[in-house]
Amino acid sequence: MMIESNEHKNYIKKIKSTHRKVVFTRISILIMIFVLWEVLGDLKVIDPFLTSTPSRMVKSLIIIYNEGTLFKHIGVTCYETVLGFVLGTILGTFIAVLLWWSDFASKVAEPYLVVLNALPKVALAPIIIFWAGNGLKAIVIIALLISIVVTIISVLSGFNEVDEDKVKLLKTFGASKVQILNHLIIPASIPNLISALKINVGLSWVGVIMGEFLVARDGLGFLIVYGGQISQLDMVMMSIIILSILAYVMYALVSILEKRLKYRY
Repeated sequence: MMIESNEHKNYIKKIKSTHRKVVFTRISILIMIFVLWEVLGDLKVIDPFLTSTPSRMVKSLIIIYNEGTLFKHIGVTCYETVLGFVLGTILGTFIAVLLWWSDFASKVAEPYLVVLNALPKVALAPIIIFWAGNGLKAIVIIALLISIVVTIISVLSGFNEVDEDKVKLLKTFGASKVQILNHLIIPASIPNLISALKINVGLSWVGVIMGEFLVARDGLGFLIVYGGQISQLDMVMMSIIILSILAYVMYALVSILEKRLKYRY
């Protein structure tokens, strides 16, 4: 028992050590990129006007912060993204459950899902804006349309991959479809659900920024468009960096949820 305990401790230490090395390497690479970016800009190897530099982005950040609008833009974009993400995930999962429930409905819907998934959602944006008007509603609908079809396909695929023999076994014992869904299908599909959430993180940001490009008067997408219009590319790059940080934070939260669900199921 003592030998096994020591082996287990050594194994845990090795995992923690590897994790620390990975984190350190990631941070080191990021720092090196920004340092190199700054040096190349200062030496005029790259044009700081076109590519900006970290120091110029910090100055732009300070200017917008002093204007008192920075957190307003960040808050608007985060709110729209979270709303689109939650709605896309919930509605997509709900529709996937309905299609799993009825084989007939699933077969009827399959070609429509394929077409909708292949259709460039940008093409629908002008129509959505015309229907919903300029503002929050149109932006959220665009984000929703981009994520919901992928969610339906991913979750439904996970449901259909569950071992059919297990489903038949539960039916033999008299389990209802609701019981099969709650006690077998959903727990067995947790990896697919988490995968759908991770995909939706990126798609939600894409949808919101796309919507803000077209109709917004606030938000990070608006700052990117406005910065391009007035030739303030420092503002554009600063907004992109902030978007990258926010997207990573949202992805990290989904990863934390994934770990908790793994322990539970």
